[in-house]
Amino acid sequence: MELKDRVPYHLSEQDGHTVCRWLYLGDKPFAEPFFDHTISKCLSLAENSNLTRTFSHIDMLPQWSETIDAIPPTAIIFHISRCGSTMLSQLLGLNPAHIVLSEVPFIDELLRWGFKNQKMEAAMPFVASAMKFYGAKRHDYQEKLFIKTDSWHVHFYTYLRQLYPGTPIVLLYRKPDEVIRSQQKKRGMQAIPGLIDPHVFGFDQSDISNLGLDEYMARVLETYLGAFVEIIQNDALAIAANYNEGMIPITKRVAAASGIFLSESEIAQLEERVQFHGKHPDERFAEKPLDEPTPAYLEKSFQLYHKLESLRQKDQSMS
Repeated sequence: MELKDRVPYHLSEQDGHTVCRWLYLGDKPFAEPFFDHTISKCLSLAENSNLTRTFSHIDMLPQWSETIDAIPPTAIIFHISRCGSTMLSQLLGLNPAHIVLSEVPFIDELLRWGFKNQKMEAAMPFVASAMKFYGAKRHDYQEKLFIKTDSWHVHFYTYLRQLYPGTPIVLLYRKPDEVIRSQQKKRGMQAIPGLIDPHVFGFDQSDISNLGLDEYMARVLETYLGAFVEIIQNDALAIAANYNEGMIPITKRVAAASGIFLSESEIAQLEERVQFHGKHPDERFAEKPLDEPTPAYLEKSFQLYHKLESLRQKDQSMS
């Protein structure tokens, strides 16, 4: 199979074997707010028609990835959802020299496949191989690779850190009540019980069976913020960033940690882009501040949030 401009994009089981379906990219850049939008556009190409579908055994990934001229990850962005991670990835992607992978479904499938089958150690070489395909240097000017994970991937942090021990880690978060408000408008996968295996969050089914949607999301936030606290305390390359700092200052911090100098014209470009919605680039962004009492079910989330804030502020005062 010709590997140029192709990536593995879907995992499935066929006749007792785990196989990958491959996607032809052509010259399509990864410019959409989420990678599944990129997949949707690429599926319309003739090379991806039902008549030309291409599959391979998962075991071929490591061998085939050895031939790829890939950019190693520049930074990995973990987030608690609805906290500006899509905007951050869009701002980083304004520079054509940057490849930005925003919640790649195939990476999620590999991580959850390893978790479900209790073979995370075996799954990680496949994750590393897939990252090479997605981080392939398709143009000479490309030089940086930013990976925005799905929010629940913070619970796979240890495995990802082992793959990329020298890569800066960004921990992006926001006030818990603001996250809940956004989820009330449109729920993400992590906010609906059962769409993500509850054991990924450390839940037993009995722990969550009687929770409403907001209470369930609050429990999920507790696991995210608790993981962030632990990481920032133990990982010297971790950067805690609060949405309420503003996306331009956060982008500047991530750029500095990534060895990137932002020119005045690039900063002006960031300032123009940040006026628009992260997920809907054609819409101007506007959001009213919350003016409501904090619900009791968010008490523990706020305790962890304030602890994380204290650690962030301490780190920034020392840098």
